[in-house]
Amino acid sequence: MIFDKPYSPACERNREPIESVLRKYFADRRQVLEIGSGTGQHAVHFAAAMPQLVWQCTDREPYVPGIRMWLEEAALANTPAPLVLDVNEGWPVQTFDAVFSANTLHIMGWPEVETMFERLPSVLSADARVMIYGPFRYQGQHTSASNAAFDQALREGGSPSGIRDAEAVIALAAGIGLHLLEDCPMPANNRCLVWQRGAETSS
Repeated sequence: MIFDKPYSPACERNREPIESVLRKYFADRRQVLEIGSGTGQHAVHFAAAMPQLVWQCTDREPYVPGIRMWLEEAALANTPAPLVLDVNEGWPVQTFDAVFSANTLHIMGWPEVETMFERLPSVLSADARVMIYGPFRYQGQHTSASNAAFDQALREGGSPSGIRDAEAVIALAAGIGLHLLEDCPMPANNRCLVWQRGAETSS
């Protein structure tokens, strides 16, 4: 089967703002697990910009061929072959000192979000950092009219998808020993939540 290389305009728009946060918190990291790599565009951009990082892409099986096309075209030394990862199923046996995920929590159902956090400790090193990018609600309220409309579209037809409450996600992270380092505002009414595993640290 022949696949057209996937393309996401949103990845092109948000990659530089995300990169600025990655440079702050992943500068001393070495092994990154990306959960839900999507097209693979983010991986190629970030791995090229930060060659000290080994960037491990993952996603559900239907997305892996497209990710592989981006990685093979870029031919970077620090992007190993993508792995199939459904948060409900088998996880990598390797551990990582960084985890990154963009625009995934609002696509998953809430039980899948809970499962992802429950299983994260199995792949985290003792001092790992975790960064999650995307839209969030605060105190049950959307941060913009566009996010409210997006959330309504996600939930149409009884879909389990939807923009998540930041407080609930932060509570899940705290439950597995992740200390929130920053809740960083991003363009287009998105956020970057960054955590550190283990003792509280300043950065």
